[in-house]
Amino acid sequence: MTINYEGRVAVVTGGGAGLGRSHSLFLASRGAKVVVNDLGGSVEGKGSSSSAADSVVKEITDAGGVAAPNYNSVADEAGGAAIIQTALDEFGRVDILINNAGNNIEDSFRKMSMDDFRAVLDVHLMGAVHCTKAAWQHMLDQEYGRVVMTTSAAGLYGGHGLSNYAAAKIALVGLMNSLVLEGRKRGITVNSIAPMAMTRMSKDAMDDKTGPLLKPEFVTSIVGLLASENHKGSGDIISAGAGYYSKIGIVEGAGVYFGAETPPTPDDLANRFDDICDLSEARPHRDAFSSVAESMRNVLRGLKQ
Repeated sequence: MTINYEGRVAVVTGGGAGLGRSHSLFLASRGAKVVVNDLGGSVEGKGSSSSAADSVVKEITDAGGVAAPNYNSVADEAGGAAIIQTALDEFGRVDILINNAGNNIEDSFRKMSMDDFRAVLDVHLMGAVHCTKAAWQHMLDQEYGRVVMTTSAAGLYGGHGLSNYAAAKIALVGLMNSLVLEGRKRGITVNSIAPMAMTRMSKDAMDDKTGPLLKPEFVTSIVGLLASENHKGSGDIISAGAGYYSKIGIVEGAGVYFGAETPPTPDDLANRFDDICDLSEARPHRDAFSSVAESMRNVLRGLKQ
């Protein structure tokens, strides 16, 4: 069955360039009515312009699709609400939300100002919070929704000079994991992508060999799947870029039981630290309760021995 979005309304934040432009064009080409949101500012998030969103909307409408622009910032609650309200005013509903808007202010943690740290969290993390919060009740009421978060390898593994960006990106995974549980009985899926693509935000980190391979359209393909009615999976983190796709997992090792009567000393833990960190028998958990329950089962098994 060919995946399409006929009858669906999509919102793409940061939809005026790079990955967002690619997502917007694809969703519209497969039948979605698309709100293209873009503040039109610099990579650092400074300034604003309507030209980015307008340009993508024109591309969509020139190709026979349906789209509307929005120029609000995701960084404040009123802006997030206005973005979703545009979808409701123009098209009467919201089915798909692609949280893609971003900015980047690089510096070492030692040198970074708190204003610059917060500025990146406000866009990446709180931007996704503001927009998802504004759309969430509508999705609950209609018992259908597809939300895609944009995390990053920097958030999952860290990056030098990216403490603000990395903190925001890993926080999105925690947000996703909780929303998965709240939305699963109401027809709402929430997933994350960790994209690898050549965009104005990432171009300085790319070399001449790998850069041309990292076309945004390769990332859009997995977004297109996660945003579709056909795909029921929720809570996945998918790394995507240059034709490569892989699930990233948060797992817990088998662990070591030291007994529940006397706490081990730091020396005891040091002697077994390699065993504590052994992931050869690692497994995922569906939620926090599952993780705690498994840990307590290990404790009870240890008590019986």
